[in-house]
Amino acid sequence: MRTPLAIATLFAAAALTPLASLADGDHDRARAALQAGEVLPLHVVLERVAKDHPGNVLEVELEREKGLWIYELKILQGGGGLLKLKVDAKTAAIIRQREVQR
Repeated sequence: MRTPLAIATLFAAAALTPLASLADGDHDRARAALQAGEVLPLHVVLERVAKDHPGNVLEVELEREKGLWIYELKILQGGGGLLKLKVDAKTAAIIRQREVQR
């Protein structure tokens, strides 16, 4: 009875391996950008953003757009509104903000 479970586990692990490699590559790029001084640590950016935009951070993405590193943040605000921010990852300056209607 253990054999079918072991085979299923091996197939699942094999299927997920390419996804893990992609995630590791993104993680490595982000780490290299941090070490090169191209981006601020996430906790620093979140502290600075929270001063003017308090709330619960639901999602964070680090992307490269037009030669700039950008943190994309989704913040759930106190009144229940959802705020999307694009933040310069090197300076923590807000590039764009948009409130999402419910």
